[in-house]
Amino acid sequence: MAEEDLIGYCGLYCGDCFGYKGEIADLARDLRKALRKNRFEKIAEVIPFKEFKHYKECYEVLGALVKLRCKKACQGGGGPPLCKIRLCAQKKGFSGCWECDGFTECSKVKSLESVHKDAHIKNLKIIKREGKDTLLKGKRYW
Repeated sequence: MAEEDLIGYCGLYCGDCFGYKGEIADLARDLRKALRKNRFEKIAEVIPFKEFKHYKECYEVLGALVKLRCKKACQGGGGPPLCKIRLCAQKKGFSGCWECDGFTECSKVKSLESVHKDAHIKNLKIIKREGKDTLLKGKRYW
């Protein structure tokens, strides 16, 4: 996939995302495999650590982390299937929110602030002012 195609509609760069890179998913998968190989569910039953009473839930959380892998970038249909930002941009025929004059005040775009603060807004402003190449070659915010 071309670097430019890794820029999400929201301005975040999928190539910087843990889901796209797969690091966390791979680590969780490998840890689950090692736990199974060592039959750790049985070990957790006999080790007197109070935390091990939650072993089953921990193992399930690791399974959920494995599922966080994105096999496609946002522009290719990856990420959350019902992403309101992507759906809005596609409906308007935009390549990304940077083409919309109201992105700085958009409630859909602002929904990312709890995780990304203003990183996506900074990226969108860079793209709007200077183009995608500047974002790709310079500092990107996450």
